[in-house]
Amino acid sequence: MEVVRPQLIHRWISVFVLICLFSFEAQCFYLPGVAPQDFMKGDPLMVKVNKLTSTKTQLPYSYYSLPYCTPKQIVDSAENLGEVLRGDRIENSPFEFHMREPQMCNVVCRIVLNAKNAKELKEKIEDEYRVNMILDNLPLVMPIKRPDLDTTVYQHGFHVGLKGQYAGSKEEKHFIHNHLTFTVKFHKDPQTDAARVVGFEVKPFSVKHEYDGEWNGKNRLTTCDPHAKRTVTSSDSPQEVEDKKEIIFTYDVEFEESDIKWASRWDTYLLMADDQIHWFSIVNSLMIVLFLSGMVAMIMLRTLYRDISKYNQLETQEEAQEETGWKLVHGDVFRPPINSDLLCVYVGTGVQFFGMTVVTMTFAVLGFLSPSNRGGLMTAMLLLWAFMGVFAGYASARLYKMFKGSEWKKITLKTALMFPGVVFVLFFVLNALIWGEKSSGAVPFGTMFALVFLWFGIAVPLVFVGSYVGFKKPAIEDPVKTNKIPRQVPEQAWYMNPVFSILIGGILPFGAVFIELFFILTSIWLQQFYYIFGFLFIVLVILIVTCAEITIVLCYFQLCSEDYLWWWRSYLTSGSSALYLFLYAAFYFFTKLEITKPVSGMLYFGYMLIASYAFFVLTGTIGFYACFWFTRLIYSSVKID
Repeated sequence: MEVVRPQLIHRWISVFVLICLFSFEAQCFYLPGVAPQDFMKGDPLMVKVNKLTSTKTQLPYSYYSLPYCTPKQIVDSAENLGEVLRGDRIENSPFEFHMREPQMCNVVCRIVLNAKNAKELKEKIEDEYRVNMILDNLPLVMPIKRPDLDTTVYQHGFHVGLKGQYAGSKEEKHFIHNHLTFTVKFHKDPQTDAARVVGFEVKPFSVKHEYDGEWNGKNRLTTCDPHAKRTVTSSDSPQEVEDKKEIIFTYDVEFEESDIKWASRWDTYLLMADDQIHWFSIVNSLMIVLFLSGMVAMIMLRTLYRDISKYNQLETQEEAQEETGWKLVHGDVFRPPINSDLLCVYVGTGVQFFGMTVVTMTFAVLGFLSPSNRGGLMTAMLLLWAFMGVFAGYASARLYKMFKGSEWKKITLKTALMFPGVVFVLFFVLNALIWGEKSSGAVPFGTMFALVFLWFGIAVPLVFVGSYVGFKKPAIEDPVKTNKIPRQVPEQAWYMNPVFSILIGGILPFGAVFIELFFILTSIWLQQFYYIFGFLFIVLVILIVTCAEITIVLCYFQLCSEDYLWWWRSYLTSGSSALYLFLYAAFYFFTKLEITKPVSGMLYFGYMLIASYAFFVLTGTIGFYACFWFTRLIYSSVKID
């Protein structure tokens, strides 16, 4: 047996402490997804347009699906797998910026609406769609002053338009934001005179532009004229959206020097509103869970120590026969459960999911999956899921062999296909709904093919490799022999009823994550950045500990009441927290979201069902392995005649 040196232990403790310290600062620290780019005065700046988004419909659309001005040729930017799945569609734009060269009243184009275009614009304004743009990998934001907090918050993009009424009229009209005042913040190097982009802001206005004579493309506007130093500062005479109406799109560009350095330019984006409440809630939640975990651990250690000491001190067979409790079921406790094949499949899948979650979280905490690397998080999760297939196969094969199974290829195929198959079917149905709405969020055929290739070309073979290695290993031996005839389980008290016990077991693990869950749901469905991965990593650790401890406690009570059917119950006890997660998602939907379209509601509940299913597999596997280790430990610690 290899001896671990004290120096090595100290080194690992130091690394762990450093990770914990970094995790608390993770909202400010990140490794950028791209190298910094220097711009000299007059250098062109590429402005790109991204999808149109709405928190009311959750259906993204391409920027050019609306009658906006187009460049001579629309060019798609290279997108990774995660960006496509998120519905990002990044394309070039007709906006032309030059570093540190302000522009005023630049006319982009003039369009005349037809009935179809006017209808589309009205629908997008009604559903509160926002336009998203990108400059030097920074998303466009709109600063909004909050007088109550005396701070400025940043909203992503700007609204397509707004609804309003003319003075003295009750009829509600739709107005489009057709004049944009951009502010590009830059940080200048005093030695080289080169500058880096550190901010990209906008103020949108709706203005009915006027000009003299017939339009020939070179007319001077009377409402916005750089020669007369007349610029747009309000939306007093807004541009109405109606059939046959003409719209002239214009923009200003201002450059503002900033003290913010390039490495810190994402900080304003990543600062969450109400961060004090966030900190307090997380710390409060963690303290409660840690306190409960400490109590559970203390009770278990004291109770078990007393039980094992008592059992080992029994001298006569008569005394042993008088005893009741968990020792009496030693001959049945390792009897293979009903549907043992299915249990092996779910445990293997859970190990795969656990590996993916831990590795993804570690990379996220260290800053490799920053928001500047759009789609990086989802791409990393998909690739890690595929490569973790080797551990899924290994875990399911080891358990299957312990249950005296012989058809390892059959169990391997089930492990490789069951969970991803269910998720893929749900995803395919949801994608069909998105496609039916003509949304850019619909995954193209090529990407769907890439996902299938990732599944069958990489994940499935790796599951077989892991399963082959796991099945070749000697079977895990039980610490006690199993009787040939199963023992009858006595009638249980109402509080030990399987359904009641399982539902109670899921409350504590859900309690460990539900506050953080609120912020995660807000970032996904209200389109805000989530970047407090340090907190999330700590919550994950607390979740693992809580799942393990609550399952061990309830498993111990179950064995003490002479019920040895613990295999499935250990999985379902902590796995039932997924039910509470789904119920909380439903509560969040009705209290926080303003979704009115049936398709959007189906998308929400469909995706939350997939998330809950994944959470069930993860937490269930943690509980199962904790219980598995616990039962083997206690039954190998007592003398059994």
